[in-house]
Amino acid sequence: MASPSIIRDPIADALLAPQNAALVIIDFQPVQVASIVSMERRELIANVVAVARAATLYKLPVVLSTVNVTTGLNAPTIHQLTDVLGDVVAIDRTSINAWEDADFVAAVKATGRRKLIMVALWTEVCLAFPALDAMREGFDVYPVVDAVGGTSLTAHRAGLERIVQAGARPITWIQLACELQRDWNREATKAGFAEIVFSSIHP
Repeated sequence: MASPSIIRDPIADALLAPQNAALVIIDFQPVQVASIVSMERRELIANVVAVARAATLYKLPVVLSTVNVTTGLNAPTIHQLTDVLGDVVAIDRTSINAWEDADFVAAVKATGRRKLIMVALWTEVCLAFPALDAMREGFDVYPVVDAVGGTSLTAHRAGLERIVQAGARPITWIQLACELQRDWNREATKAGFAEIVFSSIHP
């Protein structure tokens, strides 16, 4: 017989929990995806979709942002993500650093969450800049390292190193899913969790 699970306060938990975290997705648009060199693009898309599916399953607040769609210079978020995110409305910007857009910052703060799971393209710019600013304002930032990409492997690594040195807490998409589920006895999400994990693991 399995021993009983320890019940932890999901709000005060030091680990990520559905009640204490929000997902921030920045600039997963066709031009940015096509420019990624640091990892294979199909794997990148599969991984970020797994992140979005986990956020949807555990009902995390999601802040989605794009750049230069309303100006006509860029296309919207890739359909693989919007198919998962449903009615989440993108906040469009002209600023390279999302944290310099008032609507974006307001949306992040409106989630009421202090733990920010972040994915963005590119790692060295659109992840690094808002991550650094968010941490300066007291947020805990969790970059999903296998669901972001850079214009070169060197640029990707430098971007991650810069934010980790500033206090970011790197995770992978499967670590994220397991951290949110935490216990196989959580029946409401157990089947969805297993489906995300075992359908998304790459051979």
